[in-house]
Amino acid sequence: MNFKAFLLAVSIGGFSIASTPSMAQPNSGTPGQKETAKLEAANTILTEFTQMKESIPQKLLDLSEGIVIIPKLINAGFVVGGKRGKGIALVRNKQGDWSDPVFVTLTGGSFGFQIGVQAVDLVLVFKSSKTLLDMSSGSFTLGGDLSVAAGPMGRSSTASTDSKLEAEVYSYSRSKGLFAGITLNGAALSVDRDANTAFYEEFENANTLFNSSGSTSGEVQELKSTLKKLK
Repeated sequence: MNFKAFLLAVSIGGFSIASTPSMAQPNSGTPGQKETAKLEAANTILTEFTQMKESIPQKLLDLSEGIVIIPKLINAGFVVGGKRGKGIALVRNKQGDWSDPVFVTLTGGSFGFQIGVQAVDLVLVFKSSKTLLDMSSGSFTLGGDLSVAAGPMGRSSTASTDSKLEAEVYSYSRSKGLFAGITLNGAALSVDRDANTAFYEEFENANTLFNSSGSTSGEVQELKSTLKKLK
């Protein structure tokens, strides 16, 4: 099998993994239904992350002003690799309330020794909401426009990695129920306009949603309830 054929096979394999049923895998469906399933998957992932022994530290959660949750990010490649996943982003205002979710897409490439396909659940914790609030004007690059680091683990400890919490974004990822490292430098996060239009009858821009909390969707309310319990 030549290089191009192999890389194509890896890519196809990645999408096959993405379509395999799992406890947090969104179901396929019509526009709106897919986004609802994405919200349900995000809520499941967030709940399960916090229940794991090596979970997101309470100190970091208390400081956070934004969060991105991407179920089943596909990480695939052969020397030249790629990442792609769709998820949601929310910000927290000064009163401590979470905004309505904005649907986002994460894409990126990498070069180096790598082979195979991995489906990863990803959570990004933002210390400041500013970057996400500015996302309406275009995408931003992790590791380029702002620093990203592997997040420290343990509800009561931040000593394992960057104990001073000086990075702008902290990443948490898991594969098959375990935390797993993933390189995000160079990955771009952007607004998924099609998904937002499908879920919200009237979608203006991401900033409008980040500054509102009026969604009556049961899935949105459940996700916000989960987020409130984290602090």
